[in-house]
Amino acid sequence: MSVFLSNWEMKSIKLWLSKMHHYKDKSKSERANEAKTILQLKHEMIGNGRNRIVYDLNNGYVLKVAITKWGIQNNKTEFKIYKHCPIDLQEHLCLVKEAGHGWIIMEKMQVEVPDKIYDKGLIELKNKFLDAGIKPKDMWKSNMRLSEKGKITVVDYGNFIMY
Repeated sequence: MSVFLSNWEMKSIKLWLSKMHHYKDKSKSERANEAKTILQLKHEMIGNGRNRIVYDLNNGYVLKVAITKWGIQNNKTEFKIYKHCPIDLQEHLCLVKEAGHGWIIMEKMQVEVPDKIYDKGLIELKNKFLDAGIKPKDMWKSNMRLSEKGKITVVDYGNFIMY
């Protein structure tokens, strides 16, 4: 059950996940294209990485769908870290609204972090995560956005490790 996804979309994601292993030896772009073809979602695909593809739900949120078994784990990790991290760290993590097997819905954040803010705040933010027992991996500028409050916010933290 999802507030954001229709039953048809949920079934489509489930179908893709059942076929995903057939494409494990494909390149990331080939996997993303196969997933897009099988999923047949009406939403615009706005990006993809090694393990997930991202759709714009046109309501202020994005849908991340796993395209590898690591993508499934990335979604689980983002959900777990967001729900269980200290409240003062949540403002530095992209809001998670819903999650299910192989998918997650998060706030859509578009404002890129200016170099000056990124360079100044990166070390401090990494230390905040480490102090909370979270090893921040992949803290690249491309994985971060600026919140409305001007805070650096990590939008892709699927490779973080929570101890």
